[in-house]
Amino acid sequence: MSSTKPVETPADAFLQPNDGVAISFWIISIAMIAATVFFFAEAATVRTHWKTSLHVGGLVTLVAGVHYMYMREYWVQVHKSPIVYRYVDWSITVPLQMIEFNLILKAAGKETSSAMFWKLLSGTVMMLLFGYLGEISAVPAVVGFALGMCGWAFILFEIFAGEAGGTAKDCSAAVASSFNNMRIIVTLGWSIYPLGYLFGYLLGAVDEVYLNVIYNIADFVNKIAFVLACWSCAKADTAKEALLG
Repeated sequence: MSSTKPVETPADAFLQPNDGVAISFWIISIAMIAATVFFFAEAATVRTHWKTSLHVGGLVTLVAGVHYMYMREYWVQVHKSPIVYRYVDWSITVPLQMIEFNLILKAAGKETSSAMFWKLLSGTVMMLLFGYLGEISAVPAVVGFALGMCGWAFILFEIFAGEAGGTAKDCSAAVASSFNNMRIIVTLGWSIYPLGYLFGYLLGAVDEVYLNVIYNIADFVNKIAFVLACWSCAKADTAKEALLG
């Protein structure tokens, strides 16, 4: 890992072998770009009604890849958590991920209402807005944490017990499996972020060096694996339709 001193010499503005955080930022940024190429290429191999889902998934990883390049540079230059960049990234990628729940259900031929998306978007806005306001001290940190958790809880309710969760029950095995994997990521994978907020920001029990590495790994799983669940569903459904002629 690295020290917390800003760079003092030109060489320090580049990746250093002992700066594990910067290296993790670099690895994730390249992985996101590679995933983007993969998803857009794979969109050409699935049925038309699945293409939008993979294109949106590619946008998720593309946006994340670009932001990770900026986050890497911020860390290398300042050695502080790139809070603003992270929230800008999440404010774009998380709503796109919420759209995916709607898209795979539509691709599976299920009736979905616009209200389902707007409810998921509302939960997302609440979760990210109050989390950010708490981290920049615009509101008391505990208040931001509590209200952000309410937004996340609302999302979980919708994808498990709300319209989205109910609609998924009647889908094919492939769609249901992918939908369930996406729900697991939103539940378990996303839990890393509020835990980081709690132990890193509120309690100060986790150093930001380790916290950023954990966040980077979490984003790798929560974005790439999330879209891979959509891709798996699209490939399985396309193969099934091909067999049926």
